[in-house]
Amino acid sequence: MNISGNETALTAAPTYSYRQIWHVAYPILISLVMEQMIGMTDTAFMGRVGKVELGASAIGGIYYMVIFMIGFGFSIGSQIIIARRNGERNYGETGNIFYHGVCFLLGLAALIVILTELLSPWLMGKIVSSQHVADAAMSYVKWRLPGLFFAYTTAMFRAFYIGTTQTRTLTLNSITMVLSNIVFNWILVFGKFGIPALGIAGAAIGSTLAELVSLVFFIVYTVMKTDCRKYGLSRFGGFRFGKLKNILSVSVWTMIQSAVSVSTWFIFFLFIEHLGEMPLAVSNIIRNVSGLIWMVLMAFASTCSSLVSNIIGNGHPDAVRGLVTRILKLSYAAVAVMAGLIALFPHAVLRIYTNIPDVIEASVPSLWVLCSAYMLTVPANIFFQAVSGTGNTRMAFLLELSSLVIYMAYCYLVIHIIQANVAVCWTAEHIYGAAMMLLCGWYLLSGKWKNRVI
Repeated sequence: MNISGNETALTAAPTYSYRQIWHVAYPILISLVMEQMIGMTDTAFMGRVGKVELGASAIGGIYYMVIFMIGFGFSIGSQIIIARRNGERNYGETGNIFYHGVCFLLGLAALIVILTELLSPWLMGKIVSSQHVADAAMSYVKWRLPGLFFAYTTAMFRAFYIGTTQTRTLTLNSITMVLSNIVFNWILVFGKFGIPALGIAGAAIGSTLAELVSLVFFIVYTVMKTDCRKYGLSRFGGFRFGKLKNILSVSVWTMIQSAVSVSTWFIFFLFIEHLGEMPLAVSNIIRNVSGLIWMVLMAFASTCSSLVSNIIGNGHPDAVRGLVTRILKLSYAAVAVMAGLIALFPHAVLRIYTNIPDVIEASVPSLWVLCSAYMLTVPANIFFQAVSGTGNTRMAFLLELSSLVIYMAYCYLVIHIIQANVAVCWTAEHIYGAAMMLLCGWYLLSGKWKNRVI
């Protein structure tokens, strides 16, 4: 089996070795490292502008992420179907799903941009207590919204390449994207080559331009390097609402799940924002450090979803448990190394994001809490993505929703009622991880997903 080649196809083999799993996962990991550096770049630049901008970039960034995750959730559902068709060797249908997804997401982006432009100023003023933070956050959101058109289309390219296990493409794309973002941020945030210093707005514009560069790369690469005829990408047979309805039967639940999941992050940060500008600045940095570990975990989690769907498409649902176990072991090994290094050298890591001494010192306890939470977050996310990969995305949504209810209740108690130290507030990650691990693990062991058809 040639997992790393450009024309990857699954055989009838009922399992994957550690090496084969790694061949699929490591290009996703590298791409996530590069994509995480987009957020790192924005935070690092804002950490050198001021505390208000640093906190506002957290609010604005997560606000945008909630919107983005609606479309990204659709692409995750599409990825699951693409992977299933790839496992069935129905390659031409993967391109058909891709084109229907692009059409739907472009229309969705147009609708969201219009609604957000109308509602965001009012909403931001209502939910953020500091007017300075609210104004700065709106400046960020205003310039990030046009990037939805690029980001949503790029998400479908990502779904196609992960679903067909051609993951090396993601590495090249992400390197191009992050280098573009660094250059654009340096020019626009601080003002270079005669361009005025735009501050937080410059960071947003830079990220939007980087999304455009990423999309152009995917288009050029696909035309030049991918077997478009084999995968049905050489021509689009026309939009059919019946086909979209079939895709939405899986994707609608991943859309809702993704939006709800990130929305709870947004609510978490709104709770923190009411504690003051320093706790908000600290939490923004911790969120970005979390991304360093998260990207390692999500590389294996995305691989898990795709390979579970592929292996079921190959007619071997009984092999799923062994596959998930191997992916879980690899995930724990990689995450433990990353979290351990961050916990041992917290000051060196925190200086990446800010040079403000009191912010660095205040962030260390929260950083240690975060690292310990990943011992629960690893199985939680691997199990969750395995459930999604079975095609029962409705159940995956219900399981996460139950976990998020527990998570938000804990956040409300600890942050809003008790108003605990910010490090204690971050123990909410332990609660979420434990709930997800138990609920998703129970469902996988039940075997109720084995006869799911998509």
